[in-house]
Amino acid sequence: MKQILYFSGTWCGPCKMFKPKMEELKLEGLPIQFIDVDQQPDMAQQYGIRNVPTTVFVNNGVETNRVIGVKSKEEILSLYNM
Repeated sequence: MKQILYFSGTWCGPCKMFKPKMEELKLEGLPIQFIDVDQQPDMAQQYGIRNVPTTVFVNNGVETNRVIGVKSKEEILSLYNM
């Protein structure tokens, strides 16, 4: 099962710009899990998150890709569909 883990922080300027795009993608049907690094530090540590926003692509529990920073909706869709 494919999943997208979106790591962000409420204090992060780029995260505030990127989150609406990720929310749109979720409404379009992508399985996105929003993770606040301050609220879920264990998840951030488990995935070695050092910068936010970070988007981690997972397939059957295995990380297949990750991107750091703000990306276009098209880039996220492309990586998800790989």
